[in-house]
Amino acid sequence: MSLLAEFLAITQDWRSVFPQQRTFHRGVRQALGSLVCLGRRCLSRIIWTNGGQHRSWSAEYFLHSRCQWEPQQLFRPILKRALPYCPQKLVGVALDDTRLRKTGRSIPQAFYQRDPLSPPFHVNLVLGLRFLQASLLIPLHRTATVGTRALPIRFQEVSRVKRPGKKATDQMQKQYREAVKQKNLSRSFVDMGRQLRQELDQAGGQDKILVLAGDGSFCNRTCFGEIPERSILLVRARKDARLCFGAADHSRRFYGVDKFTPEQVRQDESRAWKTTKIFYGGKRRKIRYKQLTEVYWQRGARQRPLRLIAIAPTPYRKSKSKRLYYRDPAYLFTSDLRRSAKQLLQIYFDRWQIEVNHREEKDTLGIGQAQLWNVTSVPKQPVLAVAAYSALLLASLKAFGAERGEAYAELPKWRCNARRPSCLDLITLLRKEIVQQPQQLAPFQLKTTDSGMVQAAAA
Repeated sequence: MSLLAEFLAITQDWRSVFPQQRTFHRGVRQALGSLVCLGRRCLSRIIWTNGGQHRSWSAEYFLHSRCQWEPQQLFRPILKRALPYCPQKLVGVALDDTRLRKTGRSIPQAFYQRDPLSPPFHVNLVLGLRFLQASLLIPLHRTATVGTRALPIRFQEVSRVKRPGKKATDQMQKQYREAVKQKNLSRSFVDMGRQLRQELDQAGGQDKILVLAGDGSFCNRTCFGEIPERSILLVRARKDARLCFGAADHSRRFYGVDKFTPEQVRQDESRAWKTTKIFYGGKRRKIRYKQLTEVYWQRGARQRPLRLIAIAPTPYRKSKSKRLYYRDPAYLFTSDLRRSAKQLLQIYFDRWQIEVNHREEKDTLGIGQAQLWNVTSVPKQPVLAVAAYSALLLASLKAFGAERGEAYAELPKWRCNARRPSCLDLITLLRKEIVQQPQQLAPFQLKTTDSGMVQAAAA
């Protein structure tokens, strides 16, 4: 099998996304170039990597600014082909927002936001774009001794509404306040969840339950108020959330009078701990948890009954001779009241893989480094690059399976315990096959050579 052949087979379904054959070839060419490019992933360097340095570059930029195509449709064939790898009833999808740093002041969607890498004692601001990403969690640990692989199936720009200036009228201020209520991160989460449910049905998953796994930023009234049908919301909760049970049957009240917090439930010795095994960090580990069913969060979920899952602190050692440390406890809210807690816990532990996606997208693939300022081009080019990254991950599963086999480059001696291929392993193999199998790329007019990639990186 060939990684390049599987990648081209997946991207062949992109033909219906682009209006013309030549724009389709141009899109696939840029997708491959964004993967195998050396150094900074500027659009000019991607064009040079593809061997187009002596042609006019206008059409390459017009692909994003003038050509009419919907970038989110690039993920449809990926979801359809990846769904057979999720045989269980519950299909986990991790959602999280990420920031792409920008320096250009002429980019309309860029705005100053909190830097997540700033220290806790001093909040820093960074100029950039904000995207909301959804990744399909493929449970590879069911058939192999490797962790879950997350495939991006949505990457949508969700920048905030611009605040009007000091000279704005009262009407403009009122319109701004209404727009903030309709265009914020929580509303984007709800809209994306509804779109994912529709995409899952179109891909053949009508009988599957969609589990939307998010962090604490999506644990609020907006997200719990509009959960799509045949879907479950699973989010991290605060330890001081005010919870209660329902009132007695003879009472006119709906909420009970006695209040409690998730932290109090964890510390309550009268409630016994339950134990289950979760695959995390390369092996199955014991997890202790407590759960309460049909609790109400008056401020966050109103009259929707929830299930609280409190996870005990996990012990670990930095080395065999060091002392025993404990990680912080975790608290989860879910809208599902009857399904196995083990399945939900496994999905939430697998949610960490979306953070791996963010690291590989920005550090390895340089998503957001393309220098574009057109209002249409800015959100479309990163989506094409993320779709190419997702297609590459899926192509590796189809070509060589979940584990790291002999097809990949030999590992260094200090890294001898890798069980699944990394993003760098896949890119290295893809570069090798592109140079050795140029006949597969003849329809796309892509002329990538080792010397060409080096010259593009040095320019």
